[in-house]
Amino acid sequence: MSQAKQDGSKSGGGASFSETARAAVEALLVPVDAELTRRYPGDDGSRQPVHTVYVPADAFDADTVRSWGAQALAAFDAHAATPAQLAQALGVADDELLADVHARVRAKLEREPVEDLRIDFEDGYGPRPDAEEDEAAVRSARLIAAAVADGSAPPYIGIRIKCMEAAVRDRGIRTLELFLSTLLAEGGLPEGLVLTLPKVTYAEQVTALVRLLEDFEQRAGLPAGRIGFEIQIETTQAILGADGRATVARMIEAAEGRATGLHYGTFDYSASCGVSAAYQSMDHPVADHAKAVMQVAAAGTGVRLSDGSTNVIPTGPTEQVHAAWKLHHDLVRRSLARAYYQGWDMHPAHLPTRYVAVYAFYREGLKAASARLAAYVAKAGGDVMDEPATARALSGYVLRGLDCGAVDLAEVTGLTGLDRTQLDALAGR
Repeated sequence: MSQAKQDGSKSGGGASFSETARAAVEALLVPVDAELTRRYPGDDGSRQPVHTVYVPADAFDADTVRSWGAQALAAFDAHAATPAQLAQALGVADDELLADVHARVRAKLEREPVEDLRIDFEDGYGPRPDAEEDEAAVRSARLIAAAVADGSAPPYIGIRIKCMEAAVRDRGIRTLELFLSTLLAEGGLPEGLVLTLPKVTYAEQVTALVRLLEDFEQRAGLPAGRIGFEIQIETTQAILGADGRATVARMIEAAEGRATGLHYGTFDYSASCGVSAAYQSMDHPVADHAKAVMQVAAAGTGVRLSDGSTNVIPTGPTEQVHAAWKLHHDLVRRSLARAYYQGWDMHPAHLPTRYVAVYAFYREGLKAASARLAAYVAKAGGDVMDEPATARALSGYVLRGLDCGAVDLAEVTGLTGLDRTQLDALAGR
């Protein structure tokens, strides 16, 4: 009897695959299917903030968010009171777009000036007596709990602890312990809680934080995996290890599903590469290389990217403010075009140009993206034949604009014929 008949092959008269071969393929690839699902779950569909504001722990108080909003509005009104003044500051000629963006940004600064706030116990805070940092950790947690309770907290808020290096490890762990335990005692961990682990050089430092959080969750009766964290990429060792491997990919794996973001640290990373202070910037070639590695390592994992910051502060006379604003605006636009949808803001006067850049990015492409989505859903083709992956990108673009307030659901639905649920589905959320 032929081997084909022994294997029970079904053939239309020609050669075919045997059942044995099919079973072997299945046995080979079932573990791969499971590994792909585990390692590359995709985005979880939640809102990603457009920025993170860092405030030293000793400067944080109950009025911080309101104060940042008030200072941002004051700068906006003083140096860009009209769309024409804003256009002059940024060197932008689209009057119609800027008129719309100007009004929307002003409303954003009044309504929600800060999307993500990180209370800093690391570089912005520095070494302090233990009793002082203990008190600051407890106070920060109580202030966050109160803000969440009264509705004044930004959507995302948390702390950056000291790193896991030997000199400051115990201090960072102590601060984290006090912060988390106080939050629990004050009503529980908020949904928008974010922790940031800085200056990571080895994947084992990520594993160390995972083990601490596992222990805390067990002792507090919290669900396993409840507490996630961001990994800050500030050292060359975080990009390329001594073994020649991309360390950042190993860090994502070491987080065991807890990593929520990779944040690029502009100045620490540049300095670690030997870049002189005058040339340390988000658009330096060493920054582009590091972020490209981060981007590829994070793709599909559900871990989100954040660019860094500029240290040029928009203060002083209008001419000086406009120069700083143009720099900041152009850097943010550059990041958005490269798919870094989040960045750091270090001063209240950075908020106007953060939102101007973000809002213009989403508004100027809304009609084209909506037309392509509508054509894709209707299978109508049009000028561009889009694939499912592109439809995911198009809907993701629209959803990001909705989340930050750059566009409205009514106008999106009017342009695409799609509601939020349908957009989420197209985006794979």
